[in-house]
Amino acid sequence: MSEPSNHSSIDALLPREMAERAEQIGVDKTHLETGRLMALAVLAGAFIAFGSMFSVVVMAGAEGVLPYGVIRLLGGAVFSLGLILVTVGGAELFTGNNLMIMACASGRVGAGALLRAWTLVYIGNFAGAVSIAVLVFLAAGHVHGNGEVGMTALAGANAKASLSAMQAVIHGVLANVLVCLATWLCYGARSTTDKILAIVFPIAAFAAAGFEHSIANMYLLTFGLLTKFGADSSFWGLIGKTSYSFPQLTVLGGLSNLIWVTLGNMIGGVLVGITYWLIYLRKSGRKISSEGPA
Repeated sequence: MSEPSNHSSIDALLPREMAERAEQIGVDKTHLETGRLMALAVLAGAFIAFGSMFSVVVMAGAEGVLPYGVIRLLGGAVFSLGLILVTVGGAELFTGNNLMIMACASGRVGAGALLRAWTLVYIGNFAGAVSIAVLVFLAAGHVHGNGEVGMTALAGANAKASLSAMQAVIHGVLANVLVCLATWLCYGARSTTDKILAIVFPIAAFAAAGFEHSIANMYLLTFGLLTKFGADSSFWGLIGKTSYSFPQLTVLGGLSNLIWVTLGNMIGGVLVGITYWLIYLRKSGRKISSEGPA
């Protein structure tokens, strides 16, 4: 494969240049030493958790006050904070890293190195997301807004744990298609502003639609479980419910959701990566224009 073009103007990179950049980034990620990769992965898990926390707070108490679509739009827009922190601040996120499949498809990264990177990042993301969930619970975040924050988190986590395997996989596919498209758009960005604008709309779309993101779910399911089993009687008095009001929210239900959503996320991310690899990077007799296919 030819070297990435020397695109020196202030314009955003063109799609073929974005593909070359994505491939090189995939190679670079596999060369990160284990300690650094894990640290960046923990940060990413925490960043996504912050986005999920922000979304829950914004949607808390809005039901019956604002239309459903407006509530979802607001929650989705602020959830974008997570990927903005990952992309601009620098961190390693499992779902976005599924685009590393492009480097693997080109033969520049072996399957073993790819799986190593994905596994370490997933573990680090889990540690970061769960840590933030524990800290927010210990800070009594579930009591905020007269218990509305905890109520919203419980309802959301219970709904996630209620999904069938097929629903969870499909929701996971659709979510990571949009996450990876947001990441893909960032490969063409020239500035921080470009990256933020590229992130907000795809991420707001997937969150507003209720699709499933494995790393965000690590936070919300953990926070929901901590609230269900750890909140005191005063919290339940505030929201007028009991822990039995959320029957699907169990440790087993949460783990099942994570397994199927993670599988769906991987399928969605690989689909995006392979599609762009086939269009722009696959070696063939005819060179594709850098401006994209006709």
